[in-house]
Amino acid sequence: MIVKKYSAPTETEAVLTVKKELGSDAVILNVKKIKHRGIIGLFKKPYVEVMAALEEKDFVANVNDRNKASKSIDLRAGDEAKERVNTSTLPPLSYRPVNPVPQTMPGNAIEEKLDSIHGLLKEQMESEKKEIIDKRTDVSSNNLKYLKLIYNKLIDNELDERYANQLIDEVQDSIKSDNTLDGIISAVYQKIILKLDEPQQITYDKNRPKLIVFMGPTGVGKTTTIAKLASACKLTDGKNVGFITADTYRIAAVEQLNTYAGILDVPVQVIYEAGELDKAFAALSNCDVIFLDTAGRSHKDDTQRKDLRDILSHIDSNRFDVEKYLCLSATTKYKDLCSIVKAYSDVTDYKLLFTKLDETLCYGNIYNIKCLTGAKLSYATHGQAVPEDIEVVNVQKMAKQLLGGGEG
Repeated sequence: MIVKKYSAPTETEAVLTVKKELGSDAVILNVKKIKHRGIIGLFKKPYVEVMAALEEKDFVANVNDRNKASKSIDLRAGDEAKERVNTSTLPPLSYRPVNPVPQTMPGNAIEEKLDSIHGLLKEQMESEKKEIIDKRTDVSSNNLKYLKLIYNKLIDNELDERYANQLIDEVQDSIKSDNTLDGIISAVYQKIILKLDEPQQITYDKNRPKLIVFMGPTGVGKTTTIAKLASACKLTDGKNVGFITADTYRIAAVEQLNTYAGILDVPVQVIYEAGELDKAFAALSNCDVIFLDTAGRSHKDDTQRKDLRDILSHIDSNRFDVEKYLCLSATTKYKDLCSIVKAYSDVTDYKLLFTKLDETLCYGNIYNIKCLTGAKLSYATHGQAVPEDIEVVNVQKMAKQLLGGGEG
């Protein structure tokens, strides 16, 4: 038994191809309409796939008939002779079941026939299984237009193409074919919120003091962010707060932290190397919460990365309840953000803290880095005022901004 698949833009064209190649005795086993998956599929038309079968003896006879017909053509007859072998003059192709195997066939022939039918059924079952999967993406043309609009909006808000495609694919697999624009937007909105996950805030351990380590490149606003969070810990939560700064490469950073310490009336310790941490901890032994400001230099600086590793290795996690925050600016280009987080890849269990949200209208990079690192979101700053301009990341507001643009 000969089994073949044919693809064409329409069912009529596919059946004509079967008729032309296999003849009128061919049996149509399956006809299905196939849509292209993913965002690329939004721009491509569906096509039809036909599976047809023909007995080998019929196939050979059909070929012989064609050969005889071709030999009988009078080359001088022109169009009239060509018309005698035109596929449009063949009898209609019948949709009929496969003929049963005759009981009088020899043993070997029966076994071959059974093997052929077994293979045919297996192929048809796999085809039907794929067809069930394809039906999940059989959404209406309106749905495809809506998904395309949403995809373009996500890209406009600087979502990476990889994550935008991932969102569209996951939503496309779950929505109904007759969904409305509001329903599709709601599905994408909920998916974004799930991806962003619930942000984490500073928590306190009754049995151990809290040590909060701030990391990140220069210029992202680590010191100002520390002052904002320290104000909330002292004034709102009533905690005894202390500062340690290892950012001695910038004199302005030490002076800035000293200024905030004076305003909040909290002690501050300056260290020049990791070995001085124990002395600083001893000086701040009465503090419930200690904020440690690490050096802010280029993420390409190998010396800075070594200094940070030394500091982290000197921290006793049994003595302190440690939290680490990687501070990033929302205005930094995505390619540079990827390079920065790669430089901190050997640091585990940090949370993401984004600054300068007031200086950008596009929050796509926050979503991108969240997906890239798998780290939890925490706080976001949106101005220079201390302590007002900081809040826990609002994932609902961020999802709306990604879908709508403009100020969140």
